[in-house]
Amino acid sequence: MAIPMPIVQDIRRLDRQGLSRAQIARRLHVDRGTVAKYADMADHSPKPKTDRRRGSKIDPYAHLVDGWLEADRMLPRKQRHTIKRVHDRLLAETDYDGEYSTTMRYVHRWREVNRGMPDREGYVRLEWATGSMQVDFGMARARIAGEMVDVHCLVVSFPFSNMRLCVAMPGENAECLCHGLTLVFEHIGGVPPVIVMDNATGAGHRNAKGEVTLTEVFSAFVAHHRIEVRFCNPYSGNEKGSVENAVGFLRRNLMVPPMRAESHEQLSRLMLEQCDGLAASSYCPRLLDVPVAEVFGEERASLMPLPAMPFDPVRWESRVADKYGLVDIDSNRYLAGPGMARSKVLAAIRWDTVTLTSCATGELLAEYHRQYGRSNNMEDPALVLPRIAVRPRAWRESAIRPDVPDDIRAWLDAMDEKTLKESLKAIGDACRAAGFEPAMQACGEILRCNKDMGLHADSLTPIALRMRDGDWEYPGAVAEPDLSGYDRFITDTDDHGKEDR
Repeated sequence: MAIPMPIVQDIRRLDRQGLSRAQIARRLHVDRGTVAKYADMADHSPKPKTDRRRGSKIDPYAHLVDGWLEADRMLPRKQRHTIKRVHDRLLAETDYDGEYSTTMRYVHRWREVNRGMPDREGYVRLEWATGSMQVDFGMARARIAGEMVDVHCLVVSFPFSNMRLCVAMPGENAECLCHGLTLVFEHIGGVPPVIVMDNATGAGHRNAKGEVTLTEVFSAFVAHHRIEVRFCNPYSGNEKGSVENAVGFLRRNLMVPPMRAESHEQLSRLMLEQCDGLAASSYCPRLLDVPVAEVFGEERASLMPLPAMPFDPVRWESRVADKYGLVDIDSNRYLAGPGMARSKVLAAIRWDTVTLTSCATGELLAEYHRQYGRSNNMEDPALVLPRIAVRPRAWRESAIRPDVPDDIRAWLDAMDEKTLKESLKAIGDACRAAGFEPAMQACGEILRCNKDMGLHADSLTPIALRMRDGDWEYPGAVAEPDLSGYDRFITDTDDHGKEDR
């Protein structure tokens, strides 16, 4: 045990004065060996502390713990041994009777010694050029069309000015990424020359060698806008730390409480407006007294102009419809029509729509809102009704029955087979000509006028077309002619019933 430094100083001072070592020991109440040690010591420079541990109860089991921790390197981070799990296994599988603190110290020492070189590397401060933009996705909850949904927030950040912008997307695929970046470019009035991002699925895929292959849509987007794209190293969020911070900042400041909108497009507009407000009220970290919006105004000079032609982020894929006329796109099925069963269909896949056309004729078959998730079936009743008209007995078990209004469905259910077949054929013809919604409105109008008659194409289709074009007036809504003038002429009275003189 080392003695206090003031006693060491007294030992050396008294030794210099010529006192014997026995006298020094009696005066300072220390051992004569201690006096001799410090009196004869040539170097009193400070020394680092050394580990004086001479043994521990965990030493006989150290090889087991080393094996467990070494095997953890091959497992996901959240599936590795915790210190408590190591301690519990030692107690259960061996004769170890040490305390938890002993296990904890050993595991800490092991992890410190065996920490990989990447963890020991420090960080380098990065200086970003004007116009450089970082991109990342973040998740948040929002109420869209009255329903709480998960929103994939495409967040961009300009590190030079700390300008942060955000738009709402339903997914993180290439179509959503390109559409979201287009919204940002149009909002800021230019295109950044450099984009830094990770290996998100929408942009590209990284192989085992670390090489990134761009998706076809994003590759075309980059060429269209003449952008240079850089990808971060795996698990190196610090390389785009500006946008990593922006994701959390905008989530806390924009999405608390959850925003409300009728669509993703409206939500994106609201987000961009609020981002502009935050930029005007916050200050640039480099220039603490200058608003971000003002610094970004100067940074706009580094942006490239918008291209003359807008980019259409569409993915074209050819599919063979199954026996029901359904084509599978991203684990969701879309109806091309029973007439397209086992035929080739060309799909134009955009961020919000899926358009199906015939590969043989180029005819437009159907257009749907794109579904996100899995195992959703999208069927246009206008495509199914003509097929049901050929097989009217399938009406009562068809998948489109819930899409038909209740009163019309009950009306069709009450028809005999012959009338039902004629009515379904008329509805099918009206759907082909005007669409499903106008056809249902026309059916409802005929139902109100004459419930006992069936439906005929020569009367249903013209009404559906006029309803589609907004040119139909319900008979009950037509204004009656004003006959008050005739009343005055016949009765010789004014409007108040007084006799004219």
